[in-house]
Amino acid sequence: MKKKMRNHRTHMPPGADRSFTACRSTQVRRQRKREIRENDFSFPPCIWRPCLRILTIACCLFLLAVPGVRALAEEGYERVAGSSSMGKTSENLAPYGMTPVSGDMIEDGEYVVGTECSSSFFRIEEARLTVRDGRMTALLTMYSSSYLLVYPGTAEEAAAAPYEDYIQSEDLDGWDTFTIPVEALDKELDLAAFSKKKKMWYPRKVLFHASDIPADSLRFVYPDYDRISEALALYDAENGGTGETGETGETGTEAGASSGDAVKSPVGQGKAGTSGVPDASAGGKAGNGGSASTDSGDTPQAAALDIEDGRYSIETVLAGGSGRASVTSPTWLTVREGRGYARLLWSSPYYDYLILDGKKYTNETKDGGSSSFTIPVTAYDEPVEIIADTTAMGDPVEINYTLTFYSDTIGSWKRVPQEGARMVLTWAVLFIVAGGIANHLIKKRRRS
Repeated sequence: MKKKMRNHRTHMPPGADRSFTACRSTQVRRQRKREIRENDFSFPPCIWRPCLRILTIACCLFLLAVPGVRALAEEGYERVAGSSSMGKTSENLAPYGMTPVSGDMIEDGEYVVGTECSSSFFRIEEARLTVRDGRMTALLTMYSSSYLLVYPGTAEEAAAAPYEDYIQSEDLDGWDTFTIPVEALDKELDLAAFSKKKKMWYPRKVLFHASDIPADSLRFVYPDYDRISEALALYDAENGGTGETGETGETGTEAGASSGDAVKSPVGQGKAGTSGVPDASAGGKAGNGGSASTDSGDTPQAAALDIEDGRYSIETVLAGGSGRASVTSPTWLTVREGRGYARLLWSSPYYDYLILDGKKYTNETKDGGSSSFTIPVTAYDEPVEIIADTTAMGDPVEINYTLTFYSDTIGSWKRVPQEGARMVLTWAVLFIVAGGIANHLIKKRRRS
């Protein structure tokens, strides 16, 4: 009946009073809109409008970033480091008279071999050699994460090569690794490395020691190059000159070796015919030829604390270096079984590892943020010596620091600045959401 009356009033004959009809039509439209709002739930403008703006900005940034990423993949790898920025290098890695060993001279299998590099900045923690059907590849585990790419060739060849030919780093249990082809052992191989910080190629030379391959896996009798070098050195000493071998005349000096700039891995120092694998009693992965980077494998003992197990904060002071680096203070302190472990958050993202009492700790931050390490607190209220490796200057550099943890400042974990900021952000989000919901409910009640 109402529907018929509405239609009747809407289609009135000419000359009739239409003011009542117009008013009634407006009321009908408003009633329909109100019913739609009540039956069809939707977010209020105070919520969806900011979200729409944020989504629009994100889309714009994405569209702007995609060409840049594509350009980075195609360009930006043409720079080659000059001689002034290469640091100390060693030109001769192989002793005089050393003969290259190809893959067809070794039985198929996997071997841990020692390495030697021309630059002290390109440190190889471990090299695992794989031999298959006469072809060899090596999985290099790096000390530092300062290199993004490597290329089997010279730096100039790498700069001219297409991006598809580059070998990218892969994460393996927190270590940066590269899998490269190996032409031969006991031979200097060109290997270009691209620095993340400097954005340029650095020329390196790498030598893999065949002396670390077990004797029963070699298809020939491996020469004793140590005895050959000693004989040549003795000959030069007796004849009062350096001769063709380039020896200095000192007994026991390796032929053709430089003044000690080459970086050797401990496995590569084994005698001919030995497996080259370090004794298990040495503990863990050995260091870089006895340098400060040596990882003893023994975890330092944390000092005892007379407090309950749980999460706390503690004030920490970092000293040493250039004075520009710092760590968050108060920082996190976790007590387990009456012993404290501190999580250090540095002011820089370029620290890739930290050494405490000979034990190496790698960077725990994986998203590119500030470097962080969790270490045992070995002493309180006195300086604790550490070594931190930074790549802020391009190539990795180890810097000596001291950390002091003050036991009288141990308190709630909420005192850590990052935790306080996280709590403030959480409450802010809750207030915004609650405000949006309250605004929506108020407007809905007013309309009804």
